[in-house]
Amino acid sequence: MVKPSSNLFPFIGKAVTDEYGRQVGRIASFLITPNGRVDEVLIEQGDGEFLRYSTDRFKANDDSMVLLPPIKLRARALCNEIPLIWRKDQALSDLLEKKKISPEVFEGLHRSFEGALSQLKTDAKTILDDIDKQITKRTQQIKDLHSALVNLEIEREIGRVNDQSYHTAMEMIQKGLERANAEKSDLEAMRNKLANLLLGEETPSETPETATQTEKEEKETEESEPSETSTSSELPEPPVVVRVKSGSVSAS
Repeated sequence: MVKPSSNLFPFIGKAVTDEYGRQVGRIASFLITPNGRVDEVLIEQGDGEFLRYSTDRFKANDDSMVLLPPIKLRARALCNEIPLIWRKDQALSDLLEKKKISPEVFEGLHRSFEGALSQLKTDAKTILDDIDKQITKRTQQIKDLHSALVNLEIEREIGRVNDQSYHTAMEMIQKGLERANAEKSDLEAMRNKLANLLLGEETPSETPETATQTEKEEKETEESEPSETSTSSELPEPPVVVRVKSGSVSAS
């Protein structure tokens, strides 16, 4: 994310896109505090409307700025904040068990951690609802684009769309599908991570010692089991070969 103290003036007049390459607009100017801090970015939208965005929603590329969605920024923050509160509360319990703090101090801090965690969980549920709405929106968009693709093929087949228009439209639809699918995948991954975190199903990553022991046990298990013969009754399905011809797609 761009820091408010960063030098953003070379980006004036430059394009702004989202993470998936969609055009957002152009940077017109910045809203600056008296001490020179850049707080917000003023963007001219494609329809000529001017909107303000906080600088923490941007990341800079070589010659353009990328606008990050607030839903993703908040989800990332929650994925960091919730485990942190859990670890602090666990550390507090450990200190009480070791008699390094009094029960009175423990109760006061424990209640504050519980309150903070409860608020974070409420925020997380709200974000999950918003993510679900975005996933539904992208799913419908993907269906619409696939439908448009089929109709384009039909209209070209019956001669109502010429080759130039066909290839232009085809490129637009394919790019739209790539962006929609990429965003949907990101949203689903984000949702799964946040939902698992709320359920307490996040597990710590394996240490090298644990991984080594696991590999050793798996190897011993494999060596103790008889090897399967190559005449398995369940054969893999044949691969699907997709052939792309000019103006059509066929599968065999």
